[in-house]
Amino acid sequence: MEYDIILITGDVYIDHPLNGIAIIKRFLEKHKFSVGVIETPNWKSNKDFIKLGKPKLCFGVTSGAMDSLVENYTPLKKPREEDEYNDFEKVKPDRAILVYCNKLKENFKDVPIVIGGIEASLRRFGHYDYWENRIRRSILFDSRADILAYGNAEYSMLEIAKRLKDEKDLKNIFGTCIISKTIPKDFILLNSIEEIMESKVLFCKTQLLFSNKKNLCQLDKDNYILQYKAHEYTSKELDEIYELPFTREVPRNIHYFRGMQFSVVTHRGCVGNCNFCSLSLHQGDKVVSRSEESILKEIKLLTKHKEFRGNIDDLGGPSANMYGMDCSTKCEKPCLKCDKLNRSHKKLISLLQKARQVPGVKKVFIRSGIRYDLALESKEYVKELVEYHISGTLKIAPEHCNSKILKLMNKYSQKRLESFIILFDKYNKNKDNALRFYFMTCHPGSSMIEAKQLADCIKKLQNTESVQIFTPTPMTISTCMYYTGLDPFSLKKVYIPYTYNEKKKQKNIIFDNTLDIKIKRKTY
Repeated sequence: MEYDIILITGDVYIDHPLNGIAIIKRFLEKHKFSVGVIETPNWKSNKDFIKLGKPKLCFGVTSGAMDSLVENYTPLKKPREEDEYNDFEKVKPDRAILVYCNKLKENFKDVPIVIGGIEASLRRFGHYDYWENRIRRSILFDSRADILAYGNAEYSMLEIAKRLKDEKDLKNIFGTCIISKTIPKDFILLNSIEEIMESKVLFCKTQLLFSNKKNLCQLDKDNYILQYKAHEYTSKELDEIYELPFTREVPRNIHYFRGMQFSVVTHRGCVGNCNFCSLSLHQGDKVVSRSEESILKEIKLLTKHKEFRGNIDDLGGPSANMYGMDCSTKCEKPCLKCDKLNRSHKKLISLLQKARQVPGVKKVFIRSGIRYDLALESKEYVKELVEYHISGTLKIAPEHCNSKILKLMNKYSQKRLESFIILFDKYNKNKDNALRFYFMTCHPGSSMIEAKQLADCIKKLQNTESVQIFTPTPMTISTCMYYTGLDPFSLKKVYIPYTYNEKKKQKNIIFDNTLDIKIKRKTY
């Protein structure tokens, strides 16, 4: 069969709404394009890359749901294959997109290539690369791809496919980046690659201009990277996407996905804007929720699946309790600082109550995590959550306990955590539920003093799920701090634990002071 489009992914393909390639494939097929998929190709030969032949329109390339370097290396740059705390098998190459694109160029020189996914999204402009400890240019140049679709790219990919079918150019497509010799009107000019290499202050100023909502451009020698602002999704569009006919069949050997087979996505986007998180420049910093009707329709359909046993594995999104916190304005103000943000949780409470009453549903679990600081705004929500939607433990991410570090992370104070624990315990009487915590050390600002404070906090709380060392990933504000040693907002100096020796000491002081507590070490 000759396909219109062939998608290549570093992940195992699962026909499921949590699999990005599956969403793109189903969406394009709905619009009458034939799509083939090559999963986890062997990059050491050409065999896998040519097995579906030459597509009529283009190849689409992604490393998968996780950046290949984050997946293959620990925060101390140790190969995970050599990490005694990880049962890890390397299935994708380092810088997978570059490797896959080079293979395609070797075999299909004249076929357009579209790159996307998290690895491409966060390398669309000049960026600091932690693994090489230097500034790298846009991945568009190094991959030799024709166009980059950043973020959630369903509509971008559809428009690209239509343009290629009609033999039109790929300019001015929302949610994409291309290389250009000139700058169109109404584009914001970022500092050039050469400028951000020479000046850390200019690197900081460029960081603060990054946005999915604007047309941006950056000069690299004689060419510009143009970013066309992202498509603004609607609730109706998300309903259409998640109502596509996914089979949800999970291969028997893919054990890690078993606990997600009957998960339901309620919304996209996150208003948290944590400085170490890349979500705001990938999926967006505004919440777009599906309709209650669409979600309940999906749950009813799941009850008829041959493998369904009564449990919805997870009902949520980037933060499960942001459902219904959609913004009706077009302002640039951070949602968490806006008094118009709907914090009542009423829409979510209604959804949860109706979902657990669907015939055939025994339990509706929330495992994707919640923003406990927002949950404090609704005692009714916390009561509903504790009484009906926890499978033993609820995982939350305070990240740290020091007020200075929390401010650098753009997180709330420790007092919010203490208040939430009290409220959780109030509704958890005579129940076996427990809170489990995620923390981070070695974030910009963290010295041995703050690491010791974190160790004391973890010892006091007891139930810690894991402690990770901060990894500087491209285009985040925390990574900007790490590279420059500056707070990009104030340009004041920030202490950075740069050496492996100090990072190990910060990690060890936590584990040495909490030997009586079981904490997962695999993230190291």
